[in-house]
Amino acid sequence: MNEGPGNYNPERDQVWLLLRPWIWIPRLFQILSSLIILTARLWIQGSSENLEVHKKLAKSLLTTLSDLGPCFIKVGQALSTRPDLVRRDWLDELTNLQDNLPPFSHEKALSILKNDLGLAATEVFEEFPDKPIASASLGQVYKARLQGNYWVAVKIQRPDLSFIIRRDLVIIKFLGVISSPFLPLNLGFGLGEIIDEFGRTLFEEIDYQREADNAERFANLFVNDPSITVPKVERMLSSKKVITTSWVDGIKLNKTIELAENKINLTSLIKTGVVSGIRQLLEFGYFHADPHPGNMFALGNSTGGLGHLAYVDFGMMDSISDQDRITLTKAIVNLINRDFKSLALAFKSLGFLKAEENIDPIVPVLEEVLGGALGEEVVSFNFKQITDRFSELMFDYPFRVPARFALIIRAVVSQEGLALRLDPNFKIIGVAYPYVARRLLAGDTQEMLDILMEVVFDDDGGIRLERLESLLSVLIRDSDENNSDLIPIAGAGLKLLIGSEGSKMRNKLLLTLIKDDRLNARDLKDLAKLLGRTLNARKIASGMIKGLKIRGIN
Repeated sequence: MNEGPGNYNPERDQVWLLLRPWIWIPRLFQILSSLIILTARLWIQGSSENLEVHKKLAKSLLTTLSDLGPCFIKVGQALSTRPDLVRRDWLDELTNLQDNLPPFSHEKALSILKNDLGLAATEVFEEFPDKPIASASLGQVYKARLQGNYWVAVKIQRPDLSFIIRRDLVIIKFLGVISSPFLPLNLGFGLGEIIDEFGRTLFEEIDYQREADNAERFANLFVNDPSITVPKVERMLSSKKVITTSWVDGIKLNKTIELAENKINLTSLIKTGVVSGIRQLLEFGYFHADPHPGNMFALGNSTGGLGHLAYVDFGMMDSISDQDRITLTKAIVNLINRDFKSLALAFKSLGFLKAEENIDPIVPVLEEVLGGALGEEVVSFNFKQITDRFSELMFDYPFRVPARFALIIRAVVSQEGLALRLDPNFKIIGVAYPYVARRLLAGDTQEMLDILMEVVFDDDGGIRLERLESLLSVLIRDSDENNSDLIPIAGAGLKLLIGSEGSKMRNKLLLTLIKDDRLNARDLKDLAKLLGRTLNARKIASGMIKGLKIRGIN
């Protein structure tokens, strides 16, 4: 079958499909009939308290999405990471969409491999199995032996995938656009834009040469981080429809029983995943947009309180601009500091509010919805709760979600959903803010130093002691809860103050403490009290002892 161009172009694909009614009419009927039957079953039986009924509903949901093909399976995969949105018994079924789908013909897989690599499997591998070890929406994976005892994962793409995705995206977009006025959504932009973004990423995901590039770029980001493992790409055995990487010998994060049997520390593993995700988004600006349990493996070891985690499947990746990355970091700090005017300006900069929008009436609304509800314990809230509160604003105020944030939100929601599945009490903000606070106080980059200056000094040059105390208290609490060492942060802060990078900070501090040619004793006294309360000798000594214990010195 002619699959057509290997990229997504909604206008071209719409014309292509409209000119082929013998393709889209029966497919449209199949999609509508399947979804109508499924919706009717869920509506009629969804409120039942009978567990057997829900088991059957979950099976029906799984079967319907599987039968409808890759585009619908991707939706099910996203739902499978949200235990706070989907019933547990339904969730267990939906996890099968990650890597437990029916495989396609083994003979067809061998044919695709030979056509793409130019050699048969028997000519390339010393050992190649007669069935895949996993089968997902876009391809299936074989565990093969390349040479000696070197095992590799060989992923082969499903046949006719480009054709299937092109056809279904046109139909899905048509259904989405005509039904959007009747849906309880106020996204600030058309549903068609979301589908276009979804289509673009899907076509990128089925290009395995691009995936190989992504994997190597991702590996370079974490080359000095022992807690993150990325499989090595075998370039000579990879192509547009075949990708071969070193085999990862670990436990998938959806195998909760195996994780327990191997005594994997879930808390340290979750922290690794979340810190890694935050670093991707706020530090590197390049992130894994599909971190579902089938794409992540626990490796069993730990380093400095962080579990060892392996990522696989780099088909769905995305970047965030430096400006957006820095603004997001500022927004987290603004939220914690309850600076709702700066938060509104951050939303405007990110595109959640139009550039010409007057923020004056919006600031008190943000304070009421976020400040009043979140209170002092913002770090104890999860992303889902915060987005729920924002959704309340979408109908009455001019908020919108920029299309470029579709994958960012998906990645964060998937990451948090995975953490919630392993630990129902997990709070993502409680991990995100200590990470941001550590980077701010270390001033490890110019952009972090600039944000720290905004946090610590007000417009008149005075010290915002309450904000500095907020940063320090978050670090103290995180250190106590996670048995981490404060000494590196204190050392980095001292280096910042006395090093060449801190000249601007020192000058600002001196101008604050010396006003009208006189020493401002009150500010100096208040600053000394603050440092004494938060970084006293007992806590520093306790941190040193923790650090020694972590390093195995008694």
